[in-house]
Amino acid sequence: MYDNNPTLEGIKTIDEAKQGNVLFKEHWQETSEPGGRKFYIESYGCQMNFSDSEIVASILHEAGYSPTRNVEESDLILINTCSIREKAEETVRKRLRFFETVKMQRPGTVVGVLGCMAERLKKKFLEEEKLVDLVVGPDAYRDLPNLIGGVEDGQRMVNVLLSREETYADISPVRLESNGITAFISIMRGCDNMCSFCVVPFTRGRERSRDPYSIVSEAAGLFENGYREVTLLGQNVDSYKWENPETGERVNFANLLEMTALVHPKLRVRFSTSHPKDMTDEVLHVMARYDNICKYIHLPVQSGNSRILEMMNRTYDRPWYEDRIRAIRTILPDAAVSSDIITGFCSETEEEHQDTLSMVEWANYSMSYMFFYSERPGTLAARKYPDDIPEEIKRRRLNEVIRLQTTVSLRHNQADIGKAFEVLIEGDSRKSDQDFCGRNTQNKMVVFPKKPGLNPGDYVQVRVKDCTSATLLGEIV
Repeated sequence: MYDNNPTLEGIKTIDEAKQGNVLFKEHWQETSEPGGRKFYIESYGCQMNFSDSEIVASILHEAGYSPTRNVEESDLILINTCSIREKAEETVRKRLRFFETVKMQRPGTVVGVLGCMAERLKKKFLEEEKLVDLVVGPDAYRDLPNLIGGVEDGQRMVNVLLSREETYADISPVRLESNGITAFISIMRGCDNMCSFCVVPFTRGRERSRDPYSIVSEAAGLFENGYREVTLLGQNVDSYKWENPETGERVNFANLLEMTALVHPKLRVRFSTSHPKDMTDEVLHVMARYDNICKYIHLPVQSGNSRILEMMNRTYDRPWYEDRIRAIRTILPDAAVSSDIITGFCSETEEEHQDTLSMVEWANYSMSYMFFYSERPGTLAARKYPDDIPEEIKRRRLNEVIRLQTTVSLRHNQADIGKAFEVLIEGDSRKSDQDFCGRNTQNKMVVFPKKPGLNPGDYVQVRVKDCTSATLLGEIV
């Protein structure tokens, strides 16, 4: 759900949304009844938001709505929001003002905000700026049909209550992305990690894990319908834990990973995101045991300096993180590791910034998502620490990290030249319909010329001939 190239922003832009990153399921438009109600949805931010939009689409489908990619013909416009950075909020606000003009041309259209911005900005969106008709938090999507009915009766509606039980385990998500090959499965919701810079515990609530058998059933259903890769999603998948209250059976993340891998050897399994404090050797050994569990781990470090990590309340220090990297290299020597990095956190010195640069080099990340620190209202950092690093210094440090990561990524990819990888064909390359693209086990995008008789969903062996910092270029062998 993120751009594969390092960028200053971690969200989809308005232009990208217009160019096709708006979520929809195309064949619904072909089968929907003439004159039926239509909804249009945009998702911003992390993979969890995109997964949530698929849950919302399922709920709306049951309520008689079908999706459209044309906002001008929609009866219901929804924007699924992200609060992780200030830029995300600016983007959403601009988009809502555009929807105002659509509503003027199509009276009766309902506009709503979903997701992480709902709780914090509900009053501003509903009462002060009057940009929306309804505001719905991440745990209240089942209430959407009732809330829409309230709007149609002339009220502005809101439900941002968080839940300790809601996992949407019984809802079969509508797969809004159209490649039919890869899918996301949400295995848990919320977060118990109180990182000082992060709003997620306040916007998504406490951790709760889905019944593992519902997850395995969803994975099996996807495979039967032609999907060949699933990504298990959670704010911190390694803390997944489920217990059957009647039998006492317990399932941790390593168990769940194995259960999913056993669905079928041709179903690839990925997961995101891991937390260094919870990444166990047990998980790594399960990954090593099954060829269809991809050898790729997203392990956010955030900072390479122990003092900054303590201020961030990450609950590990640099030596602990380095130990986890060493374990990965020992148990999974061919695995690729990626990361999240924040520059310019409160009071960060130049020397501490250098520690982050050295971590990028030492850990040999295949890629990273990189940001400069953006203070979020209500977080521990906002209450406790002055945001005292000037923006120009934050940006300069960020650009230094991006330049280094680009160099490290290129070197990482160059080491693959001459190697052959099993690649799952996902579709046409973005640049040429004469080429296929797909990912290898390390989550690297591979582009290669087409051959007759091959289709998306097929596995092929591709030998790498060349590369960029973001892509491997090869040919089928």
